[in-house]
Amino acid sequence: MNKIIVKELTTELENNWDEYAAKMHASLYHQSDWRKLVKSVFGHQSHYLYASDKNQQIIGILPLIRLKSLLFGDYLVSMPYFNYGGCIADNTEVAESLYKASESLRQSLGCSHTELRNNEAVNTPLPCREDKVTMLLDLPEDPDILWKNIGSKRRAQVKRPVREGVTFEFGGIELLDDFYHVFSINMRDLGTPVYSKKFFSAIFQWFPQSAKIAIVRLNGEAVGTGFLLGDGKMMEIPWASTLRKVNKIGVNMFLYWNILKATIELGYQTFDFGRSSKDAGTLRFKKQWGAEQKQLYWYYQLQEGMDIPQMNHNNKKYQLVINTWQKLPVALTKLIGPYIVKGLP
Repeated sequence: MNKIIVKELTTELENNWDEYAAKMHASLYHQSDWRKLVKSVFGHQSHYLYASDKNQQIIGILPLIRLKSLLFGDYLVSMPYFNYGGCIADNTEVAESLYKASESLRQSLGCSHTELRNNEAVNTPLPCREDKVTMLLDLPEDPDILWKNIGSKRRAQVKRPVREGVTFEFGGIELLDDFYHVFSINMRDLGTPVYSKKFFSAIFQWFPQSAKIAIVRLNGEAVGTGFLLGDGKMMEIPWASTLRKVNKIGVNMFLYWNILKATIELGYQTFDFGRSSKDAGTLRFKKQWGAEQKQLYWYYQLQEGMDIPQMNHNNKKYQLVINTWQKLPVALTKLIGPYIVKGLP
């Protein structure tokens, strides 16, 4: 193959980048506007690498965001905050050129590591985490077909909260306050710092055709919610929450059924339940709807002698912090959480 040239994306070539991403059926998170969104909300610098051929045609892309904080260090991620965003390339040779450039970038910036979130395996010697999967459900053309397929047990679980008087709403940014109310309480209960409301508002600003919000109400109060992003033929739910006080009546089942129904009615063909650890209870919840596992491959470029970082709930060194966070007032977690979570991938 002729010489491959790797450069950083400039504003003038954003359309070319997005056209290539669309041609390669890349994820929503490969679109160039995410770097503007991330900069405006979190203040992070981006390094969007692209490979071109002798005709200056883009033949590969690798979006990288630099996360830098006193708590969690200085590192690169493709892409943070979401499940996808790794290298997209015409062939292995192009991908290798992008990986080589990203490693040079890591070293020049002095970053500890680079995390590359691929949804396909690639031919590379880089160390890889394979403990995460995403769960995908092929959707029928009619919600009635899915209703029949989920079986009598799950149908009864969906109907259970209906007897308590729950209602469902599906819309846009007008539901953001309700979403954030439930989401922030749930994140506190899980011991996880919450994103700012500004983050979700920015998603609507930059991707108005993609973002949706689902709300379940009980006696007028928002008690369950999902934030969804549609891309092409697929709808994904990156964030879902219910209040613990209503879990006993099965609000989660009612929420997901109505989300799936609305997704089918919008014409989507696949539902992405989001990532789970292979041993997590959330995986079993997603399987009951008929979703199938799809392996995720997270590759790492590391400083010499460094192990793959473990910035998650399973890391025992964070357990005391998690336990403390769960006891904080929600108002306080909404105030300080965004400053912490922006440094987490």
